[in-house]
Parts: sequence; structure tokens; C-alpha cells
Amino acid sequence: MDPIRIGILGAAKIAPKAVILPARNNPEFTVVAVAARDPARAQSFASAHGIPHMAADYAGLIGRADIDLVYNALPPSAHAEWTIKALEAGKAVLCEKPFAMNAEEARVMVAAAERCGKPLIEAFHNRTHRVMRRMIDIVRGGEIGALKTAEAIFDVGIHNTPTELRWLPALGGGALMDLGCYCVHALRSIAGCEPAVVAAHCDVAGGVDETTAADLVFPGGLRASLHASMHPGPFKAMLIVVGETGSLTISNFLAPQNGCDFIVTANGRPRIEPTDGPSTYEAQLAHVGDVLLRGAAPLTGGADAVANMACIDAIYAKAGYER
Repeated sequence: MDPIRIGILGAAKIAPKAVILPARNNPEFTVVAVAARDPARAQSFASAHGIPHMAADYAGLIGRADIDLVYNALPPSAHAEWTIKALEAGKAVLCEKPFAMNAEEARVMVAAAERCGKPLIEAFHNRTHRVMRRMIDIVRGGEIGALKTAEAIFDVGIHNTPTELRWLPALGGGALMDLGCYCVHALRSIAGCEPAVVAAHCDVAGGVDETTAADLVFPGGLRASLHASMHPGPFKAMLIVVGETGSLTISNFLAPQNGCDFIVTANGRPRIEPTDGPSTYEAQLAHVGDVLLRGAAPLTGGADAVANMACIDAIYAKAGYER
């Protein structure tokens, strides 16, 4: 079987570890071409990463006949436009998170995927890893009882520089958009339903939310909180879930391959769950292969992507922060 041919939109810092390196280790994929705003940058990126072709612009990339899957690594402000154009060009799309600028854009993107009959997957790479899959299995299996509380934290210092998109509001920057979207997705995945936002606060700096915190309530009574911050400080990516008969704690639920502790306590007995195996990005690309080649149901995208953006919109609204 011929490999799935990938075209990359954007000479982004995330692309090598998210797609290029995993594709080298997965015979079901090959990276064919890249496009950037500046053709010279695309050529330099292609040369640095062994990509055989570069396109003069984004339209040139999605129009190539030798591409099956477009990886949209552009800023969130460009996700809707170029994802829809790629779908209409007959390509499947792996779109970076956050999926869109807001829920309305997400709905239009999902509708385009349905209209074109092409898969559209949101790149929450951690959701495909064995740690998150196992965590959800434990919760769904009832081992820790009915869920009472949950907490998701993702803090990582991101310097405010003129070219750092996460500090540029027009491009979709902000702590909740870039970091907190993972927290929202993890909490929604745990609960398996959609929350009400009961409280939220944004600390605004440099034109974006540098830190956002929110309290959520899910049907059934699960109370959850999230915290996401770009303020200089130590890295923290913690997920804590407490049920009636037990609890689970995951340190570094974002990238377990970089060090992770996964502890489950059920009926008073703690145990350590395994966290080894392929990286989150390798797992993500393998999942994309399952979707495209074997008809697996995507773990992200579709209604899930719309709901995640709707929750982000609701958090900003509750905080009184107009992006």
C-alpha cells in the first residue's frame, strides 16, 4: 500500500516533532511538501528537514495532486480559511489546536468536512497517547466511583517577543487558547459531557490573557477547575481526578514521553500505571493512519472540536474578556 502523502501548511516550530519526525518512523506516511508565507522560508525549512518539495504559497500546496493529508500548522486565525480550502481540494486535514478562533468558525469547518466527505482531525496529540486513553478507560469503568472533582493545570513560561504568535491577539494568542485548550479538552474527555462555566478570570498582559482560570460544573455534579498561564515560571501540566471511591493523578498529561507519573488510588490502594511507549506525536500520527486507512472513528474533531471551542468562548465571556 502506498504511504499517505503529507503536505505541511506553515514552516512552524511544531511541525518537526508533530509530523516530520513521526512520519520518518511510520511507513504509512511520507512528508512530500511544505509551504510558508515566504517561499524562501519554505525552501529553507524543506532543506533543513529533508522535505523533497516546497510550494510557492498555501494554495499551491493544497492544490498538489501528490498530497493526501494536509497538516495545518498555521496560527489559529488561519485555521478556518485554509482547512476549508484544503477539504474542498479533496484533502484530509490534521489541524493544529486550538481548532479555530471561536465556535462559529469551528462549526463552519466541521460542516465543510462533512460536505466534502473528508476527515478533519484536531491535533490534541495527548488524547491519542496510552496515558490519556487509559485514564478515560479507568474513569468510564467506574473504578474510582462517581466523579466528584477534577483539576487541570497547564503552566509554561512563554516569552513575549514580537514574533511569538501566542502573544499576538489577532493571530489567536492567549493562555487559554494555546495552553488552556488542552485543559478544557482533558476535562471534557473525562466527564464525557459538556460543562457550564460558573466562574472565570483572565489576567491580561500584552494584549492577551497571560493567565486564565475557570471553574466548571458538569451534568451529574462533577466540579472542575482549570488554570493556564504563560507567565514566567516552572512547567506544570497536572491532571487530578477525584471520585467517590478513589482518585487518579497524572503529572505531565501533555507529553508523558518527557517524564510522567500516573498514580491511581482505588479503594485505598495506590498503584502506578505505565506511561512508556510511543510519544504523543507518534501516537497521533498512528491514529490518523487508523482513521484514513482503516476507518477508525477520530478521537478529536467534529462535534468534539466545536464543543471545545464553545467552552473556550464561554470561559472568555464569563471572565468578561473580549478578545
